[in-house]
Amino acid sequence: MAESVLQNLADSLTFRNRNFVISKQVSEPQERIRRLVWRIAIATLLLMAVGSATRVMNAGLACPDWPLCYGQLVPTQQMNLQVFLEWFHRLDASLVGLSTIVLFGLSWWHRRSLPNWLPWVSTFALGLIFFQGVLGGLTVTELLRFDIVTAHLGTALLFFITLIVIGIALTPYKGTGTVGKLPWISLTAAILVYLQSLLGGLVASRWALHQCFGGSQLCTVMNSHIVGVVPATLATLGVVFIAWRSPALHPMLRQFANLAGGLVVLQILLGIATLKFKLQVEPLTVAHQAVGAALLGSLVAFTVLALRDRAVANKLKTSHL
Repeated sequence: MAESVLQNLADSLTFRNRNFVISKQVSEPQERIRRLVWRIAIATLLLMAVGSATRVMNAGLACPDWPLCYGQLVPTQQMNLQVFLEWFHRLDASLVGLSTIVLFGLSWWHRRSLPNWLPWVSTFALGLIFFQGVLGGLTVTELLRFDIVTAHLGTALLFFITLIVIGIALTPYKGTGTVGKLPWISLTAAILVYLQSLLGGLVASRWALHQCFGGSQLCTVMNSHIVGVVPATLATLGVVFIAWRSPALHPMLRQFANLAGGLVVLQILLGIATLKFKLQVEPLTVAHQAVGAALLGSLVAFTVLALRDRAVANKLKTSHL
């Protein structure tokens, strides 16, 4: 059953469900959408970094109202570093939201010359944006309630994952059919990193590190995040190790594996430094979250490519029967 589901997903990503002919008329909308998706993904990564900076600088309520800030689009009289961070976070979020509406419109307008799944996935991305907007408003009106803040981060990461899936699925790629079980391993690693990111968001939103060191409270939350490093790291390193041991692996897959390996090592170092300085060095905390999101993105990209590669292997196997 699992093999069948995986095969169907791989087939859809490689456009086997459509007689996809590369021509100028077909490739132009797809290329335009692919470039738009990557721009939105970069803006989303920046948005999450700014959101982390907003939190560690205690600027989450710098704008007391929502969606405006002090009743204005640009609160020039109240502007300081904290207000700027919160205001810029909302500005970037608005740009990401508008860009996603454009993505949605283009996907449906050009649906006849695009993969069948793209309009529906873009609709899902737009739904995440609307849900994220609701969570953003509740974050302010509910005075940074920790569960809402954590859900806000989780939805942002899910939206980022969706963009990576679209971008990689639309990227030209000719697989070698040599991935073996790597899709399963990389998918497991991506899920573990996502869950670990949610735990990190919970630690941050509840200030568990400060409370544990200051009054021995919420140590379970903090320790869960620390323990969670082990399975996520081992799974990621497993992807890197097997990629190195696969000489015929596609160069693009090897690059993403190396990127994930470098990012997981950097993330561990940032985590140790953040713990040592007890969140007192804000750039370290911001970098820790940004690198975590980048690591998640690299694993998702590897997984999508590996699924496409697996589809090639299955096609070759079928042709020999």
